Amino acid sequence: MTLGAQSSGNALQQTLKNSISCTGTGLHSGSKVTMTLCPAAPDTGIVFRRTDATASDIDILARWDNVVDTNLNTTLGNASGVTVGTVEHLMAALSGCAVDNAIVEIDGPEIPIMDGSAAPFVFLIECAGVIEQDRPRRAIEILKPVSVADGKRTAVLVPGAGFSVSVEIDFEAALVANQKLQVNLVNGTFRSEIARARTFGFDHEVAQLRAKGLARGGSLDNAVVVSGDRILNADGLRYDDEFVRHKVLDSIGDLYLAGPIIGHFHGFRCGHALNNALLRSLFAQADAWRPAGVDSRPVIGGGLPRRAAAAAPSA
Repeated sequence: MTLGAQSSGNALQQTLKNSISCTGTGLHSGSKVTMTLCPAAPDTGIVFRRTDATASDIDILARWDNVVDTNLNTTLGNASGVTVGTVEHLMAALSGCAVDNAIVEIDGPEIPIMDGSAAPFVFLIECAGVIEQDRPRRAIEILKPVSVADGKRTAVLVPGAGFSVSVEIDFEAALVANQKLQVNLVNGTFRSEIARARTFGFDHEVAQLRAKGLARGGSLDNAVVVSGDRILNADGLRYDDEFVRHKVLDSIGDLYLAGPIIGHFHGFRCGHALNNALLRSLFAQADAWRPAGVDSRPVIGGGLPRRAAAAAPSA
């Protein structure tokens, strides 16, 4: 299935109109955290600020080359060893709401999981408001196919107009099984079709994950839990294909660490590690991409000249 239709229009960078806060629990750490989304100047990008940290540098720029862990989440870190985990749902919401510049203040090690989707973050952003700034948006235009693989798992970026994402999942569990979805990210498609899809897991894995220090904050309030041929959540699924929609959400968040992309992403059984490996492969090939103006191209998601230009030296 393909969701969304193409549209066009000139684009400027955007930030939040007002600051807004929320409190929640970290999915893996179980820590109670307070997060505040704040406006930021043009060309700032998305910056996570660990207000509880004592290091000399508590800011972490949301970039693909600052990813330090991809085990069941995307974790960012800086040179001082300060980290922030599970950034992908918030990054997806910032992309879907076209927020280019923001400071994310947080007093703990992980972004709150909220209900397991990006919808609460979209709600916060809409409540804060979004305003245009006096700088043009910039994007990464894909010039040739780039792909990475891990066994049968694959992730690919290819040239294309606008930004679209297709994902196929294939699980042994019959309730999840094989699902596929393609989304053209324009005209509010993220908010209406993707944002509410929740993270999911399997009940037989919970004890094992917690023994490894993961999923300590997980519950039926913030994840879809599959047990055999049953969904344990009393309210069931939000979409018949909620599982693949959430994988699309994760991919959008992971890819936004490169800024907006003009091109098409396809993932087969992809995850955080493969998504980040794809971006590293992309920026290692100078002829595979170029900074481009957004102008009339239908791109949803932020993008900055600084972030695009800074990618090349790190390749």
